[in-house]
Amino acid sequence: MAFENLTSRFQMALRRLTGKARLTENDIDEMMREIRLSLLEADVNYKIVKEFTEEVKQLALGEKIMKGLNPDQQVVKVVNDELTKLMGGEAVPINLKTSGITSIMMVGLQGAGKTTTAGKLANYLRKNNQINPLLVAADIYRPAAIDQLKTVGEQLKITVYEEGDKVSPQTIVKNALKYAKENNFDTLIIDTAGRLHINETLMTELQDIKKITNADEILLTVDAMTGQDAVTVASSFHEALKVTGCILTKLDGDTRGGAALSIRKVTGVPIKFAGTGEKLSEIEVFHPERMASRILGMGDVVSLIEKATEEIDEDEALSMMEKMMSGKFNFNDLLKQMKMIKRMGAFSGILKMLPGMSQMANMDKVDDKQLVYIEAIISSMTKEERIHPELMERSSSRRNRVAEGSGRSTTEVNRLISMLEKQQKMMKQFSSMGTPNMEKMATGGLQNPASSNKRNRGKGKGGFRI
Repeated sequence: MAFENLTSRFQMALRRLTGKARLTENDIDEMMREIRLSLLEADVNYKIVKEFTEEVKQLALGEKIMKGLNPDQQVVKVVNDELTKLMGGEAVPINLKTSGITSIMMVGLQGAGKTTTAGKLANYLRKNNQINPLLVAADIYRPAAIDQLKTVGEQLKITVYEEGDKVSPQTIVKNALKYAKENNFDTLIIDTAGRLHINETLMTELQDIKKITNADEILLTVDAMTGQDAVTVASSFHEALKVTGCILTKLDGDTRGGAALSIRKVTGVPIKFAGTGEKLSEIEVFHPERMASRILGMGDVVSLIEKATEEIDEDEALSMMEKMMSGKFNFNDLLKQMKMIKRMGAFSGILKMLPGMSQMANMDKVDDKQLVYIEAIISSMTKEERIHPELMERSSSRRNRVAEGSGRSTTEVNRLISMLEKQQKMMKQFSSMGTPNMEKMATGGLQNPASSNKRNRGKGKGGFRI
């Protein structure tokens, strides 16, 4: 996962201060040495590392912290604030016109994930900004680029405008604009051509498209795994096109994080979105303050609740909670619960949004295949066994039969039975809290903002409490 090594090193550095009633300059120096090394290992630009560590040290040596209560916690806040500032301070919204057609150019080098990201962005904006997007296939050079975009469009049920690979990109874009006006599309998302490296031909073509569309947004797609090279690419594109924002892809991969921590500082270009997985729904607004919190291992509960709000229906969550509270929670319900959580994304990603969970040594062993195994075990039970879990608890022969039928071990079957039993006990303990509090738990204590809108009334979704 993104920033894993960086998070580990930051936590190691900050742990040196834990529990100290007073800090010395030597304490701060040791911490800054670890932080400096961690940032350099993450492939952050050397000048940025130097500026960052000097700023943190100066603030950490302030009289208020050195002589105040809980100095370790105050230093963590300083580091968190400076990381946030380094990445831009706050989220920068995408520029969408209130009337007329918004033109968004997707630019970048080959291999950064530009075509897939164009589809992800169209899907996100349609869902969250109520736009009617038209994807435009203007990459006529890369083999199968047009077919790839058409496939993405079919999966998302979003129209793709294309004229094959024999027409110039400039002509395709002109005709796409005309088509959009005639068919009531309000947003053009243009998948432009990329290259293996930056050259004059590429930039001239992109500049032509920019003039034709009078682009409202020029979004540079950057592979987060490329480290400082991503900053070089961003600088070159920005110099030629005046890029309005970046989208980081593969932020869920084994990336050191240098791109995310360097781009805004070096180029001044804000990171507007981040790709967090392979699914076409896995893209999110880039919030510097939330990313800083994740890097420091403090989780990101706000984003977790937002994911739950988007993916899990409030009525569905409440119905599940009521079933759990009734004492009739069974294996069918457990499977349904696991699938609800799975909609929010990878289990490991969800866990990393919970404060403190990134410090668990065995978290990297969390495998999304476990859901498949659980489904196999439950599917090997009889209808009666699924409804009445106590039958499985009492009979070793039943457990052995289910293990054999599912291709899993008896130990795994026992573990699943224990998991259900623990949930039932937990719910009995929580039942003393009363129904109102349990409903608050089921919905994460929040309502979807859309549910307060008259046209969406009754369609609100709530977070499911794990």
